[in-house]
Amino acid sequence: MTRIGTSSARLRRRLATVTTAGTMAAGLLVGAVGSSSATGAGVDSVPTGIRTVSSSWTIPWGLSWLPSGSALITERNSFRVYTLTQSGTKTQVGTVPNVSTTGGEGGLMGVAVSPNWNTDHYVYFMHSAANDNRIARMTFNGTTLTDYTTILTGIARSTYHNGGRLKFGPDGYLYATTGDAQNSANAQNKNSLNGKILRMTTAGQAAPGNPFGTLVYSLGHRNPQGLTWDAQGRLWAAEFGNVQFDELNLITPGANYGWPTCEGSCSTAGMTNPKRQWTTGEASPSGLTFADGALYLAALKGQRLWRIPVTGTETGTPVAYYTSSYGRLRTVETVPGLNSLWLTTTNADGNGGQPAGSDKVFQVDLS
Repeated sequence: MTRIGTSSARLRRRLATVTTAGTMAAGLLVGAVGSSSATGAGVDSVPTGIRTVSSSWTIPWGLSWLPSGSALITERNSFRVYTLTQSGTKTQVGTVPNVSTTGGEGGLMGVAVSPNWNTDHYVYFMHSAANDNRIARMTFNGTTLTDYTTILTGIARSTYHNGGRLKFGPDGYLYATTGDAQNSANAQNKNSLNGKILRMTTAGQAAPGNPFGTLVYSLGHRNPQGLTWDAQGRLWAAEFGNVQFDELNLITPGANYGWPTCEGSCSTAGMTNPKRQWTTGEASPSGLTFADGALYLAALKGQRLWRIPVTGTETGTPVAYYTSSYGRLRTVETVPGLNSLWLTTTNADGNGGQPAGSDKVFQVDLS
C-alpha cells in the first residue's frame, strides 16, 4: 500500500486538543453491518492520511461490509461483484444477472449486506434492467453469489438520474435512493417510485410506519445517491442538483425536498430546505457517510472529499480535502472497527477521461 500525507492534515493534527485526542482513543467507530454508517461518539477527528488499498478497478460503485471485515464492491458497467479485504486482496465472487447499462449512469449500483447475514447469507443489489430499475436479493455463501430474486421492480430507468444507493438503516429496514429518471414531475408524484427515498422490508414491501403507507419515505428529490445515518440515528442524504446547487438534506418522514420547484434553498411553502448546498462544480455528490461527529461527502465533478461537522440537526462549515488530487470520488464508507474511511474513484466512468482499470479504492485515516 502507498501512503500519501497532506500538509493540511498534519497541521490539523498538531492543533488537535488533548481532550479531543483522549475522547477519540476511548471511542473508535464500529460500522453497522450492512449499513456502512458509523455510530461514533462525536469525536472531532479529521483526515490525516490517505493510502491506496486496491487498484485496477473500473467504475466501482456500491460498497457494503461483511461481518468478516471485508467489503463487497460492485462495478457498475461490468456487473461484477468482488470482495476486498482490508489488506487489499480482491476476489471476484460473481456477477448479477439481468443487469443492463443505460448508456449513461445506470447499471449495477448499490449493494447492501443483510444485517442478519450470518444466518440468512442475503445480499441486496440495486440495478438497471432492460425496462426498469429494480432491487434484487442474492445468496452469498462467502465465496459465490447465487439465487437471484427480485424484491422490487418498476422503478423507472433513464440514461441519467437513476439514483441507486442501497443501505440498511439502524431500524433494520432497507432504504433506497431513486432518481427522477429525467422526468422532473416524478419527484412530486407520490404515486411514482422515482425522485424518492424508499423504505422497505426485505421482501420489498412498504415498511411499517412509512408516512403515506407506501414505499415512499421522502419525496422531491432529483438524483440522490448519498445516504447515511449519524450517531443519533438521523438520516442524511446528498443529491445532485441541475445547474445551480447540489444538496445535503436531513431526511424526515414525509418531507418534500423541493425538486423541481426548488433547487437548493427556497421560500416555497411545504418545501424542506437543505442543510447545506454547493454549486455543482464544487460537489456533484454521490457517496455519503458519518464518522466522528462529521458527515463525509464524496464529490464527482468537484473532485474532493467534503467534511461537514454535525451538531444536533445543524451543520458546521464544510472543509474540502484532496481537491483535484484523485479525480472523481464516488463512494465513501466508514471502516468497521477502525477510525478510517474507504473512498473509491470512478475516473473511468466516461466523465473522468481515464481508461478501464484506472480506478482505485483508498483508505483515509482519521485522527
